Amino acid sequence: MTFTYPLEIVQLLVAPSHAYFGRSADGPADVPTLHPESVEVVEGKGIRGDRFFGVRAHTEAAVSFLAIEAWEAATTAANGAPWDGAVSVARRNVVTRGLELDPLRGEDFAVDTGDGPVLFRGGRPAHPCAWMDRMVVDGTRKALIGRGGLRAGVLGSGVLRVGPGVVLSPVPLDAARAADSVRRAQPLGH
Repeated sequence: MTFTYPLEIVQLLVAPSHAYFGRSADGPADVPTLHPESVEVVEGKGIRGDRFFGVRAHTEAAVSFLAIEAWEAATTAANGAPWDGAVSVARRNVVTRGLELDPLRGEDFAVDTGDGPVLFRGGRPAHPCAWMDRMVVDGTRKALIGRGGLRAGVLGSGVLRVGPGVVLSPVPLDAARAADSVRRAQPLGH
């Protein structure tokens, strides 16, 4: 059985280089970060032009997803009020609205934003790094634990676009849970 749910891609991010390395006190590297309206996703490689594209060690986690609801909940918890900065500091490739990510760990799923489905395999959680305390406010990293997103491998090539779309999922999802913090080590059913 396949479940179909609406979603919105709020932002796409392509970063040809790493921005967060070394000591956070030194600040992020001055590297280009692109926010295109669409990206080409290539089977077994990731997003064309991104820092993880075709990197053998990252092929099972080449694309990172983040639910904007989780980002907003975490940054509000850390800041004491809604944070007005850009979600791009999280450095996630695909920022969604209306998509519960955790049940997709260990599952094959597809996202279709109008050009046909792009196939993914949900992988490990995208854990936040200590840089989040520097780039947002102290406490952001801790607030993002369990909400940092999902890494995924690419099983089929295609195009993703900013805007409305659907997710095709083998498991039930609940958009109302997109902001929830999860603390499980293994995917559902494993």
